[in-house]
Order: sequence, then C-alpha cells, then structure tokens
Amino acid sequence: MRSAERLKYNLTVPRFVIAVVLLASVIWGQTPRADSQGAQLGAAAEHMQRGKPEQTIREVKRVLAADPRSAPAHMLLGLAYVALGSTDRIADAKAELQQALDLDPELLWARFYLARLYFDQGLSEKAQEQLERGLKQSPGLPHFLSLLGEVRRELGDPGASVELNRRALDAGITMTPAHYFLGLAYLDLKQEQAAMAEFGKAIQSPLVTPETYNALASLYIKRQRFAAAEELCRKAIALDRSRPDAYLNLARVYNGQNASDKALEVLRAALREGKEFPATEYYQGVQADLAVERGVAYTAKKMYAPAIEEYARALDFDPRRAVIHRRLAELYRQKGDPAATALHTKEADKLEKGQR
Repeated sequence: MRSAERLKYNLTVPRFVIAVVLLASVIWGQTPRADSQGAQLGAAAEHMQRGKPEQTIREVKRVLAADPRSAPAHMLLGLAYVALGSTDRIADAKAELQQALDLDPELLWARFYLARLYFDQGLSEKAQEQLERGLKQSPGLPHFLSLLGEVRRELGDPGASVELNRRALDAGITMTPAHYFLGLAYLDLKQEQAAMAEFGKAIQSPLVTPETYNALASLYIKRQRFAAAEELCRKAIALDRSRPDAYLNLARVYNGQNASDKALEVLRAALREGKEFPATEYYQGVQADLAVERGVAYTAKKMYAPAIEEYARALDFDPRRAVIHRRLAELYRQKGDPAATALHTKEADKLEKGQR
C-alpha cells in the first residue's frame, strides 16, 4: 500500500471485475459484421450486456473454432473472462486481448481493457503505455483519459490525475470512475473536502461500486460521522458480500463507538472460515488491518492477551507499522512486562525514524 500511515486503509482495491458489461454495446458498435460470424458475435455481445459471461464464452468459442484469426472474437472472449470475476482467468483474459491487438491494433477497447488489467495487477507502466498508444489513435477519448489519470496517480502524480479526469468529464460524458479517481487524487493532495465532494457525486450513479462507498465511508469515519459511515458500509456489503473491505470499515465504525462486540462480530464475517486470499501486498494489508481492529476491540474489553495476539498477527502480515508496536508497548506496560515494553518502544522509534 502507498500510504505512509499504515493503519489508514488503502482505498485503491483490486478491480478485477470491471465494467465490461456497460461498454459491451459501445465495443460491439465499433466492430460490426453483416455476415453469419457477425451475427454470432452480436449475440455474444448481447449476452455480455445481460451479464452472462459464460454464454458469451460459449458463443465466441464457436466463432473462433471457425475463424481463429477473428480479432473481435478474441476481444470479446477476453472481456468475458474478465467479467467472470475470477483471478484464475485473468491470464487468459490478457492473452485474448493481446491476441486481438496482434490481429488488429486498431481495436481501441481491447487496448483499454488490457491496460486496465495491467493496472489492476500493479503494472502501472505497462498500463500507461497502452493508454497513451490508445490516445494517439483517438485523442481525447474520455475512458482512456480517466484511467490514465488514475495510473498517473498511482505513479505518484495526483495533479496529473486531476487534470486528466477533469478533461474526461469535460468531454460531456457521465463517468462515475472519473469522479472516484478524482476523489482519490484529492485525497493524495490532502484535499479531503474536495475528495468527499467527488465521492459523493460517484455514489449518486446507478453504476456505483463498493469501493466508492468504502472510500466515502472512510472519510466519514475519520470525521466521526458514524451513522452515515455505517449506512455506506452496509450498501457496499449489499453490492458484494465477498469482499472484506466494507466489513473492515464497519468494524471501525463500531470500534469508534466502543461497540466492541459488534465490531468482533463484523470482523468474523469479513474472513469466511477456510477462505484463502492471494499472497499480494493488498491482501496482506487487509489481513493486517482486520487483525488491528480485533486488537482494538479486545483492548476496549480489557482482554489484553487476545489483543496482544491480534496485534502480533498484524505485524506478521506487515512488520512496518510503528503504531502497532506502540500499542503493544502500552499493553505490555499494563501487564507489567518492562522488557517487552522496551522492545516494542524501541522498534516503534526505529520505524518512525525511518519514515521521516
């Protein structure tokens, strides 16, 4: 995660399931065919629009069996793999989108979604290259401008993101992602009020995503607007019950109100028993954050042994968090363990010095 304040939850969550359905008609409109293959691909695109990627895959594979060099078919197959929402199919999606571009470099949407997949996997430079190539083909295309802005933010230039996403919105197209990306850029620029305004616009859209609710909820929690934050967290959970980030924010709402039992109950729902997560920095951070909130709840209940255990677990996932060492030092002080208190105090001092 990029934030220096390690307990601040990273708002840029994995975005594997991107809005391929929303653009299916636009994508297909750029590659019409009047023959029987065109009719089959048109049917596949309709399946995509209806949120049926499995049917899309079956239809497209029939086309590719007859014509393996159909660039639009490879593009639609790649998008269908993305729409499945499974990390196991991301490599297949990338391969199909790249194949489409190898056959027809003019397929802008294949380039856009290939860039998006690169970006979601943390390959920002590769994403930037694809987006810039697309903008050379079609200058001013709003979706390319907006995503390029977010890529530039991830590369350390939030000012560029503000400029590019404003240009995308000025193009006259309603773009929920542009408002969300603007909010993230304003957060990086320490302009929280502006960030709240952009997130507020994004959640008014019928295309709102869970991460947008979570982003605004995080700001409300910071300002102790707990009722509003709780409502947003519950909306995020209703959209996607499988992701832990909304449960994490909801636990923070309850911990902020000293409702420790509610916080612990929510945290149990965040990580289903036996569920495995990818060994990525993001998920390491998520699991560290969840352990921290359990530590907060146990501390409030004066259950110091499990609190220490949870904070230690958080450090196993992310050993760079000075604030956790501070909390452990305080817990050991209360337990009357001066050696452990000194150890964690020293470690916190060292980490804070290195972060200056």
